[in-house]
Amino acid sequence: MYKNKRSGTIGTIITVVLLIALVVLTNVNRDNLSYAEGFATSIIMPIQNAFTMFKHKITGNTEFFTNLDTLKKENADLKKKNEELETQVRELEILKAENSKLQEYANLTEKYQEYETIPAYVIDRDVSNYSSNIIINVGSKQGIEKNMTVIADKGLVGHVISVTDNTANVEVIVDSASSVSSMISTSEESIICKGSVENDRFLNATYISTSAELLVGDSVVTSGIGGIYPKGITIGTIKQIINTQNITDRYAIVETAVDFSKLYTVLVIK
Repeated sequence: MYKNKRSGTIGTIITVVLLIALVVLTNVNRDNLSYAEGFATSIIMPIQNAFTMFKHKITGNTEFFTNLDTLKKENADLKKKNEELETQVRELEILKAENSKLQEYANLTEKYQEYETIPAYVIDRDVSNYSSNIIINVGSKQGIEKNMTVIADKGLVGHVISVTDNTANVEVIVDSASSVSSMISTSEESIICKGSVENDRFLNATYISTSAELLVGDSVVTSGIGGIYPKGITIGTIKQIINTQNITDRYAIVETAVDFSKLYTVLVIK
């Protein structure tokens, strides 16, 4: 109880002192307060400035994080638009390729309009050390049969050697097992063009008559003999004539008209 009474007395004294100070300050000359005000200002202003700067810093950081979020969203939107554009470009490329193939089909059909043909794509290549055949995307269900002739825009490709329901295996003329009855288009001299394991663009022309006059640049076409290939289909061009001691053994190098490394579209002659 004594402690409570003492605490109340101290509180009363402090209150009285504060009231007296307030009265004195209210009645004193303003000029006399300049020093006190200056002192108060020198203490309070730095604190106020510090709080102001702190506020601005916090506000600035908030804006920075807000801008960062905005940039992240914009980046995500741009990435999405870029992916959409890439998809559209791929679709356009696919359409362009399909249009090109359709145009190639149209050109082939017009060029070989004397034949009844079935269009096809090359879907695989059966390549080994001893063979170089292609697989096309048509088979027995599309009317394909064994020994049918396969051609491309530039000329002869080969003939069908086996068939499934929806595919066919084609032995191309550059295959080492291939042998095509041929002739020189200008002189109609008969020759045999054989494939080679050494090169996928050149044929060896053999069985050349001793009286035949071959020239570099002569065109070679199918002769129609043999029962597989129709007459007059382009095979290639003579690039070199190899003479031997025995004239009966001479042969020529024939470059094929078809570039088999870039063969994608063909026609099968029914």
